[in-house]
Amino acid sequence: MTAVIDRSARTPGRWAAPPRPVWEEPPSRAGLAGKGLVLLLACLAILFPLWIVVVTSLSTRKAIDEAGGLVMIPTDLTFVAYQELLSGGQVTRAALVSVGITLVGTVFSMTVSVLCAYGLSRTASLGHRWILMLLLATMFFSAGLIPTYLLVQSLGLTDTYLALILPSAISVFNILVLRGFFMGISQELTDSARIDGAGDLRILWQIVLPLSRAVVAVITLFYAVGYWSAWFNASLYLNDQDMLPLQNVMIQLVQKQEAPVGLGQAIKTGELSGLAVQMAVMVMALLPVAVLSPFVQKHFRKGMLTGAVKG
Repeated sequence: MTAVIDRSARTPGRWAAPPRPVWEEPPSRAGLAGKGLVLLLACLAILFPLWIVVVTSLSTRKAIDEAGGLVMIPTDLTFVAYQELLSGGQVTRAALVSVGITLVGTVFSMTVSVLCAYGLSRTASLGHRWILMLLLATMFFSAGLIPTYLLVQSLGLTDTYLALILPSAISVFNILVLRGFFMGISQELTDSARIDGAGDLRILWQIVLPLSRAVVAVITLFYAVGYWSAWFNASLYLNDQDMLPLQNVMIQLVQKQEAPVGLGQAIKTGELSGLAVQMAVMVMALLPVAVLSPFVQKHFRKGMLTGAVKG
């Protein structure tokens, strides 16, 4: 007897669409064309401004003057703006400051958030409910800007890099997402490890974290992007221009308040276009996020939705 093969039950390939439920009608050609058109317009709306920024940063002063400002069609490309920015001076120093703040701040924030979320996910831990309520209260009530500034000043953190990390080191929302994911891990795994003599730190490091790579990757990206893009704390607590991160230097350039050291004379003599320098700094500020996001994108659905639903 010849076996009947159900082709609809085959596992879809990597790029194949998942099988549709039997009650769902297949999309029409007009529907597929409409979806494709909407996606195309959305991509153009996102990529076209980025294209203008990149092309303008690579354009010469002559090309920018001929275009009357922002350049859409590349004609005469050069890397002079990037070479001058990376050759030293305030922009290079600000980029190094931003990288250091992002690395140190992300490690500190993730360490505290993971430890706090793991402790709150253990329902038998001492006072976990009261601590959870206290954390939730901070999401709706805050002291305000002036008391926060006075606290930072009284602790002697002004004009220090700690002022860029400690005031915004912890996000209660991120802790709740981590807690929800940790609570979804099978209790039998942790109980068996505890029977074998493992402590809480070993259980967290060898069992919980390996099973939570998706949510840890997403929360790490959130913290890293937050530190990299932050500028408000630096404008409040830092008075030394040499300590400013890249975002604050970019704001000064865009507002044309002050040219970076080593570039002011080059712009005045016509060797560089001030607009090209502004766009180059924007590209430098956007590049790390644009590079890291695709690697973490696959974890967004599993990490965020699973943690939020189980929480």
